[in-house]
Amino acid sequence: MTQASIQPVSFQDFGRDFDGFSRDLGGSFARYGFAVISDHGLPQDRIDRAIAAAKAFFALPEDVKNKYVGVGGQRGYTPFGIETAKDAKHFDLKEFWHMGRDLPAGHPYRASMPDNVWPAEVPEFHAEIAWLFQTLDALGRKVLEAIATYLKLDRHFFDATVDQGNSILRLLHYPPVPKDGPNIRAGAHEDINVITLLLGAEEAGLEVLDRDGRWLPINPPPGSVVCNIGDMLQRLTNKVLPSTTHRVVNPAPERRGFARYSTPFFLHFNPDYEIVTLPGCVDETHPDQGLPPITADAFLLERLREIKLL
Repeated sequence: MTQASIQPVSFQDFGRDFDGFSRDLGGSFARYGFAVISDHGLPQDRIDRAIAAAKAFFALPEDVKNKYVGVGGQRGYTPFGIETAKDAKHFDLKEFWHMGRDLPAGHPYRASMPDNVWPAEVPEFHAEIAWLFQTLDALGRKVLEAIATYLKLDRHFFDATVDQGNSILRLLHYPPVPKDGPNIRAGAHEDINVITLLLGAEEAGLEVLDRDGRWLPINPPPGSVVCNIGDMLQRLTNKVLPSTTHRVVNPAPERRGFARYSTPFFLHFNPDYEIVTLPGCVDETHPDQGLPPITADAFLLERLREIKLL
């Protein structure tokens, strides 16, 4: 997906032309399920430090990393060869780490959101990764303000639906690919959550399935974040905002010796938020799908089982 097929939307317009920003961003989501947000303004040195901390963890010996394997893949480390795209026959070529929201003792959502774990072997990991989580969480809430406005809702409609959401920062490591085979770095899938924010990766590979069946590569310019609609928001909006199939393909032969790292932030609703079709999203073009209400937590658990994380 090049700039010729999708125009980046400048985040600077959030402050200087919010209505225009909402219109352009929502239009990109409605057409592709994806948008490229340029000029995000996040400090690159802090991003680099967070990615360096992630690389330091993934460079640890396997027996050390395995000390931090989390329950259900929701926190800590998930080893290589576990996650498998829904209905896929072959596992993805990746390992990853998950950080979620910190909750105080006695919080009603603790049953759905376990405590974070932190690798003692990388002292800077906790501070740098927590910073990235909080930064992308704040950016995601602003994106939701624009989405709400595009949907003709109150600008702050989503605030109370995600303020304690079961959001996840995923640190991904795709090792070098030594040879051809049936596995790819990430099989074709749609995201489970509300929206996903993805900072640009050093190595190419992300592709989106367009309406005509073509796979379009996404290579965002520096200083950009790729954002896509997840299945929860697709369901809430009755497919007015689609959750689009995407994948990460294996590198060209000359790049097989290089690892790929990326840091998607999966923004989620609060666990008890009930996903019910928005009345304003039902029309002749988008007839009501008749889907029953479901809580965000029940939806998440259903999908985690499908991808073999539960």
